[in-house]
Amino acid sequence: MQIVQKSPKKNKLFILIGISLLLSGCATPPPQDTSNICEIFREHRSWYHATAKASEKWGMPIAVPISFMYQESSFRHNAKPPMRYFLGFIPYGRGSSAYGYSQAQTPAWNDYVKDTNRYFASRSNFADAVDFIGWYIDKTHQVNKIAKHDAYRLYLNYHEGWGGYRRGTYRNKGWLQTTARRVNDRAKMYEQQLKGCEKEFKRGWLGRLFLG
Repeated sequence: MQIVQKSPKKNKLFILIGISLLLSGCATPPPQDTSNICEIFREHRSWYHATAKASEKWGMPIAVPISFMYQESSFRHNAKPPMRYFLGFIPYGRGSSAYGYSQAQTPAWNDYVKDTNRYFASRSNFADAVDFIGWYIDKTHQVNKIAKHDAYRLYLNYHEGWGGYRRGTYRNKGWLQTTARRVNDRAKMYEQQLKGCEKEFKRGWLGRLFLG
């Protein structure tokens, strides 16, 4: 029987395909209950630690980036803007380059990567996405002097960009102002909920073992 040797290039291709399939199979699903931040973190405990780390690093309340993510991607790691169609059936691209948990657009993401030297960060990784939101909030505070707990104005900056916010591009967008108010209301709700459960996420595994 003749043994066919696979070329190194083909072997590498098979390995890359295998890794891609493995990673896609391990993607973190969205939380089942997104109405309560305690339940979000109970289902994905690592998300609490990642958000708390970003909160300490960038000086923002934990509830704010979680509210942003709810609005932007519904906690889907691979979220993209909907495809646009010419004549109703010919696809011609998406509305923007936004992608991942934070729906960060490529230019803003590239600025974040360069500014923080996090060249291996990924928009489909929760910890990286929440760190990006923290970075953007910190920059918004520096550039436009918006308080880091003011989810309404922070979200307007997030959507319109710093220059757009200064020019007041949101003023003629009633739908955006309504959305920003929803983000703000949800952030306040999440913050209140977190007060009643945060202690359990701060405990180590021994504390959870004996105290539940």
